[in-house]
Amino acid sequence: MQKMEMQKCASGASKSEKFKIGLFKVGKKILKFLFRVEVRGIEHYRAAGKRVLILPNHVSLLDPVLAALFLNDLGEGEAGENSPEPPLFVVNLFVARLWRWARPFLALIRTWPVDPTNPFAMKSLIAELKTGGCCVVFPEGRISTTGGLMKIYDGAAMLADKTGAVLLPLRIEGAQFSKASYLAGKFPLRWFPKITLTFMPPRVIEVPEGIRGRKRRERVRIFLSDLMREAAYRAMDHRKTLFQALLEARQTYGRKQVVAVDASRKTADYGQIIAASLVLGKLFVPKAQKGERVGILLPGSIATVALTLGLSRWGRVPAMLNYTAGAKNIRACCRAACIKTIVTSRRFVEAGKFGPLVEALEAAGLAFLWLEDFSASSAVNVFTKIGAWLGGRFMGPEEAKGDPDAPALVLFTSGSEGTPKGVVLSHANVIANRNQLISSIDFNPSDVVMNAMPMFHVFGCVVGTLMPLLTGIRTFYYPTPLHYRLIPLIAYDIDATVVFGTDTFLYGYARSAHPYDFYRVRYAFAGAEKLRDRTRQLWGEKFGIRVIEGYGTTETSIISANTALQFRAGTVGRMMPGMAYRLDPVPGIDEGGRLFVKGTNVMRGYLKSDEPGVVQPPQDGWYDTGDIIRADEYGFLSIKGRAKRFAKVGGEMISLTALEEEIEALWPGIRHAVVALQDERKGEQLVLVTEKQDAERETLAAYMKERGYVEVSIPRKILSIPKLPLLGSGKTDYPGLAELGLAEPRLAEPGLAELGLAEPLGKRQI
Repeated sequence: MQKMEMQKCASGASKSEKFKIGLFKVGKKILKFLFRVEVRGIEHYRAAGKRVLILPNHVSLLDPVLAALFLNDLGEGEAGENSPEPPLFVVNLFVARLWRWARPFLALIRTWPVDPTNPFAMKSLIAELKTGGCCVVFPEGRISTTGGLMKIYDGAAMLADKTGAVLLPLRIEGAQFSKASYLAGKFPLRWFPKITLTFMPPRVIEVPEGIRGRKRRERVRIFLSDLMREAAYRAMDHRKTLFQALLEARQTYGRKQVVAVDASRKTADYGQIIAASLVLGKLFVPKAQKGERVGILLPGSIATVALTLGLSRWGRVPAMLNYTAGAKNIRACCRAACIKTIVTSRRFVEAGKFGPLVEALEAAGLAFLWLEDFSASSAVNVFTKIGAWLGGRFMGPEEAKGDPDAPALVLFTSGSEGTPKGVVLSHANVIANRNQLISSIDFNPSDVVMNAMPMFHVFGCVVGTLMPLLTGIRTFYYPTPLHYRLIPLIAYDIDATVVFGTDTFLYGYARSAHPYDFYRVRYAFAGAEKLRDRTRQLWGEKFGIRVIEGYGTTETSIISANTALQFRAGTVGRMMPGMAYRLDPVPGIDEGGRLFVKGTNVMRGYLKSDEPGVVQPPQDGWYDTGDIIRADEYGFLSIKGRAKRFAKVGGEMISLTALEEEIEALWPGIRHAVVALQDERKGEQLVLVTEKQDAERETLAAYMKERGYVEVSIPRKILSIPKLPLLGSGKTDYPGLAELGLAEPRLAEPGLAELGLAEPLGKRQI
């Protein structure tokens, strides 16, 4: 095994050593000039000490050159006396032999060639590093072909674990856009993009000592993967406004990048979206004061997106109203958020037959502005459009700077636990969640998103609309998720690669679709309600697609998600980077606890009817999700149910959600709901409400006892009805059952209540 060392320049150094050092200095200057290389976090490099393992991501052929030139130079003194010496680079022996052109470069740096087929090669390297020194290893082992993080090899995990070295993540950002990357066709490549090297705070392995063998390797590999994912998130800036992020996306992905298509088949690129936003936003300046909340009663479309961003650009706060919620709930939302003006479209009102809704809201004193009136206004002429196009064309991100903590959006909870509450999301909240998503999942501009989730829903607004828009991804906006036969045809027609939906919607699409309709889909994401096994199985068998389940709330957007790299069926994945969580114990529940979360993506606060317009922030920054969660040893989260969907019968805490799942297994394909009624003797009693007309308690009791359930956990009564009331998301409307006198009004819908599409019993769906 050969190891080529480069010594620091000193008095008496040989001419060859001086020549090498001179080459490094010249190379560094050239890269700084061409790529405007910026090194950040040098203080972390300085604090790492003498024995350190540097872990860069790998996005291009430039990465080893960047690391070698800048790390060697830092070792000469820029990072301080306590910094590591010029590093040793671990290289794959076969790659080194294959890349003959790289041999002159490898001869200039300290390298340790490793034969991945020889187990003793890694052992000798571990022995070498235990003596001290600085080592660079690329944990992914190859250049990324997705633009995102790829799998972490066991060798890197073993090296980190066995040496006991301090771990120093190094995030290389920008090189993925260079001609030296492997991402042609996925990212717009340029000759000389700006590159940043960001050192993250040093870490040490955090794995319990008692774990050995394969389990320990897996734990260390997950730890390294989290470390790299956290580095990707921390290297991105979330301290910006939505419009500033939009202008930066235009710079990154190109003004002509098409990012929006709607049901009318109109398309819009970044230039057109920015110009339309400036026009619409400016028109509303006289209609609302700065900081005022303006109601948006529109479906997903290019015009809605442009209006939302335009209001945000001029300091007005768009409040997305749920047009299926009924006049009573919408009035409550407007009262809580002090909304005086609502923007909608006559075409939309006519198509959805929302005339009576508009009349009821006007009678309550709310003013309506119509998009058609603005289009026909004399204020919108060729000169206005040219001015907006020119203004947007030459506007830089610096001109759109603002307060990132100012309100950017207001969304509303479903009202299933009482009067709907307004959720105030700041610019930083939204941008942080976008950064969390793209640091965890390999989205790229070659993707095409099919988004039928409405924009009053956090899943449809933040995840399905703003995240793709700010990431260069083309998104097709469809106004309703309920067209089960049509949406698969559209997905096929547009070559969709990403589909968003709830369990109910995804199951409906799969039942109606041709097996080839989703032939290009690589990710189908499920949220807002529990993903049932039948949906997962149907997508797998019919389309060969693994449905990715995530979890979130209106107050936080996405909290956790399964990914291609870290997946466990039956769970909602692992926490997003940059988030902390705790599980508070709940009396009577042995496994899991009540989930509290904290992070930059957590809302600014609530708007409530009892204090209109007053933002009520979470206590100490911790948000109570109200969900009972269990975390396994690897950090995968499982939802046991809503805290308010547990009943106490005879002193036993019983999950109503778990009972419904068992009954679904007994009588599949039929809707069931378990509710709790007050009982003087046992506190509460359980009632099964089902669409199965011949359901018998004897059959249910025998099945449940075979499954190990005790008598008190088996519903005492069964009530068969023709159809259970449903919310707009397809979930059971438990408040609707309460109205029928079957349950107490305090009961809430199960699972992810905050992500549900609210629709009270009997209200129109669109």
